[in-house]
Formats: sequence, C-alpha cells, structure tokens
Amino acid sequence: MYGFRLALGTARGLRILLSSMFAAFGLASAIVQFVGQLFPRFIHHPDLITLITLGCCLVFGAVAAYPRHSITKRFTHPETTVGVHVGDIFEQDGSIVIGFVDTFDTVSRRNRVIHDQSLQGQLVRHRYDGDRRRLDRDLASALRGLEPIAVEHRRNKSAGRLRRYPVGTVAIIRHPKQLIFAVAYSEIDNHYVARSSVDHIWKSLNSLWDAVCEAAHQDVVCMPIIGSGLARTDHLNRENLLKMILLSFAARSRHAAVCRELRIIVHADDLGSINMLEVRAFLNAL
Repeated sequence: MYGFRLALGTARGLRILLSSMFAAFGLASAIVQFVGQLFPRFIHHPDLITLITLGCCLVFGAVAAYPRHSITKRFTHPETTVGVHVGDIFEQDGSIVIGFVDTFDTVSRRNRVIHDQSLQGQLVRHRYDGDRRRLDRDLASALRGLEPIAVEHRRNKSAGRLRRYPVGTVAIIRHPKQLIFAVAYSEIDNHYVARSSVDHIWKSLNSLWDAVCEAAHQDVVCMPIIGSGLARTDHLNRENLLKMILLSFAARSRHAAVCRELRIIVHADDLGSINMLEVRAFLNAL
C-alpha cells in the first residue's frame, strides 16, 4: 500500500506516471506502425491495438512511478556511490555510523539515560554481546587525547559519563567486525534529556566526513538517519534529515572523495514517513 500511495497519491508519483506513460505511448505507436507495415492484417483490429497499447503504457508508467526500497546514484567527480536502502544498520558489511550524545553515554538504567531501543543500546547488543563496559572502554580509548569542554559533578549527573565533548566530536572505534564512527550530534542535560538542532547536525556531519576520509577513505560507510530518534529534532522530519545528510555529503565530496560508497540505511518502520520518490528526485538533482 505504501508504494501505491506514493505512486498514485502524490504529485511526484502522478507526474512520473503520466510522463512515463506518454513516453511509452510514443514508442509503442512507432512499434505499431512498424509491425503494421510487416503484417498488414495486424492493423485490422484498431480497438484491440489501442487497448493493448494503453495497457502496456499504464503498466510501464506504474513501474516507473512505483517507489523503490533501494535508490543508488553513481557520481564520477569524484568517483563515489551514494545509496538509500531499507534495512538494518547492523546487518551491513561496511563501516557504520552511530549517533551519540556529547557525553558518549552508554548506560541504561530503566531507560533513564540511554534507551534500550536506541541505536546505542542496539550497538551494545549486536557488537558487544550486551557488555556496556567493553563499549565504554573502546570509547575511552577512542577519545583519549581529546580535551572535554566540561566535566560534570556526580551530584549533578547521578548516572552516565561525566566528561562533555564538543558537538561534532567523532570517536573512531576499531571493532574487530568493522569500524564504528561514534559521532556526538546532540547534547544531554543533567535530567537526561537529549536535544539537537540543525546546526548541531550539520556540524556533526562535517566532522564525520573528515573522520571517514581519514579512516575509511576506500571503504563502504553505512549510516542511519541521525537525529530522527530521541534527540528531539522535531522541527525536521525524517525525510528532511535524510536530504540534509545527502546534501552535506555531496557538498563535502565536491572538494575530495569522502569514501568509496555511502549507504544511508532507513529502518522499515520509518519508511512510511519518507517519500522515496522525492528522495530519488533530490538525489538525482545533486
């Protein structure tokens, strides 16, 4: 139903449907004339010919307008591939990007600091067998040498990590399975409420591309739509956040190649809030 709703119930879908039908009708007309010259009896059934032609054109238009669950575009200057795919970030074979708060918290006490269903919580389950302390050690190692901008007192922040890093800080974890880019794109207050903004996300994306270019230049990098979870960026929906990531990557790639391939992974549960036809048009316009 999602695909038919976008193909037939949106302006973009109807434009693609009609334009594809007209293009197919022109080609079909030329084919009918050619076949008619070879087989004169064929043109003695004009009603049948018209019905078949219109049916074929409708099918062609519907196929062209039906949204794909995978969109890919190849850029040549520089050479890189950008794709939007529906799937699970933890089933990807490349390096992955996981969003964090500015304290890089991992603890979850009755979902008080970090929600168990967040990507950070899923990271602990899928890559650390539920052992948060191992992830904490890897984060501490990746952040070694970086100066925090503030250190909270335990009496003010009773759970979680105390060191605050600038928004945009990227901790590169060299996990045995894959590189993990932990990027701080939101701030968490001492009441455990995470907040982000357009400026925070844009700054974090720029820092992320620099880190990827340094550590995974020839790799495939997979990332979710950061900012779409519990970071309270309600003024931007998932589709706009997705377009923001695409625009930021394209702008950064104008200077030099960031990575061999960027895959933005959309969770199946979020697909209903994203118009993949609009995303395809946006990506093709970059």
